[in-house]
Amino acid sequence: MKYISLFCGCGGFDVGLKKAGFIPSAAFDIDPVVLKAFHTNVGPEACLRDLSSGLEKHEVEKGIGLVVAGPPCQGFSTVGKRNFNDPRNNLLAIAGEIAVKLRPKVFVLENVRGVTAGSHKIYWESLISLLKDAEYQVAAIRCDGPDFGLAQLRSRMILLAWRVNKDTRIEFDKKKGLTLRDVLHDLDTQQNHVKKFLLPDSSSFRIAGRIAPGQKLCDVRGGVNSVHTWDIPEVFGEVASAERRLLEFLLKVRRTRRIRITGDADPVPREVVNAAFGGDATLIVDSLIKKGYLKIKDGNLDLGHGFNGKFRRLCWDKPSFTVDTRFGNPKYFLHPEESRGFTVREAARIQGFPDDFVFTGTESQQFRMVGNAVPPPLAETLGEFIKENFFK
Repeated sequence: MKYISLFCGCGGFDVGLKKAGFIPSAAFDIDPVVLKAFHTNVGPEACLRDLSSGLEKHEVEKGIGLVVAGPPCQGFSTVGKRNFNDPRNNLLAIAGEIAVKLRPKVFVLENVRGVTAGSHKIYWESLISLLKDAEYQVAAIRCDGPDFGLAQLRSRMILLAWRVNKDTRIEFDKKKGLTLRDVLHDLDTQQNHVKKFLLPDSSSFRIAGRIAPGQKLCDVRGGVNSVHTWDIPEVFGEVASAERRLLEFLLKVRRTRRIRITGDADPVPREVVNAAFGGDATLIVDSLIKKGYLKIKDGNLDLGHGFNGKFRRLCWDKPSFTVDTRFGNPKYFLHPEESRGFTVREAARIQGFPDDFVFTGTESQQFRMVGNAVPPPLAETLGEFIKENFFK
C-alpha cells in the first residue's frame, strides 16, 4: 500500500490517497512553495526535484505498489494558450517512463480533458502506447466533479494502468453532487478566509452590481444570462436608442453572416449595416467607435468589447465552475451575493480540501495551489477503487 507521488503539488492527491489507506513513501515537485504546504499538511516525504530528467529506481524505496502523477496541464488546458510545443507537455511521457521503470502494480495519471483533444492528443496516445508496450492494461476515464461529491463542474481525465493479470471493470459509485450552499457555510473562523470586497468607487464594483446570480458580462452572446456593456452606461457610457439597435443587430449578424470557416463570429461589412438601417449609418457607427463600443477590423465592423464571460456570478443552489488559479479574481468569478471574489478557503471547500489543510505562501500562490490540485474526494475514490481491485 505504499506509493510515490510525482508532480505532487501541495498534496491534494495525497490527502485523498492517505484517507483511502495508502502510505506515502516519497513525493516530488519542482516548486518549493507547494512543498512547504505539503510538509505542513501531508508529511515530510516530499522532495524538491525537477522530474524532467526522470527518476531512477535506486532513488525510491523498493516494492512501491502505486505511482500517481499530476503533471502540469497548462499546455493542454482550453483556458490557456494550448501551446502544442510547451515543454511541460513532455512530462506526461516522463511520468509514464518513471512508472515503467519502477514497475508498480498500478499507475494513475490525472490531467485536463484537453489532453485528449485535437493535435495535443498525440501526447496522451504516446503515453498509452508506452504503458501497453510495458504490458500494462490501460483505461482512460473521464471524471466529472459532481459524480465524486464535489460542488463544482470540474471535469478531468484519469489514466489508470495496471499490470495485475485480471480484467477489471472500471466503474465508480456516483456520489451526490453538491451546491455552493452545501459547502460555503460556517467559514468565519476558518484559516485562509480573507474577504476582499470591491471598492465602492471602482468600475468593477459597478459592473458587479449589475450582474445577477447565473449572469456574466458578455457582449458576444444574447440571452438573459448575458449582461452587455451597453446595459451598464455608468461604466461604459450612454448609448442612444439607434446606437443600441445597431449594437444588438451586430451582436446577432456577426454570428450568422460568416466569412471564415474557423471561430464562431466575424466582423460585419459596413454595407450590411447600412442595408439593415435603410441608408447610411455612418454617423451612428462613428459615434459608437468614438465611445469604444465598435472597432474597425480588416475594414469591417466589430464589437469593441469582446467580453465573453467576465464577472461570472455563481449561484448558491448550483455547483461552481471549475476552480482554477484565477478563482479569487472577481473579474472572473463573483460570490453569489457579495461584491467580491472568493477566498482561498472557499475555493478549497469547493475543491474538497478539509478545513485543517492550511495553505501557505502569498495569496496568489495559495490560489495557484488550490486550482492546480487534484480534488481530495476524487483521489480518495480512486484510492478506494484501486485498493479494492488491485491490493485486496
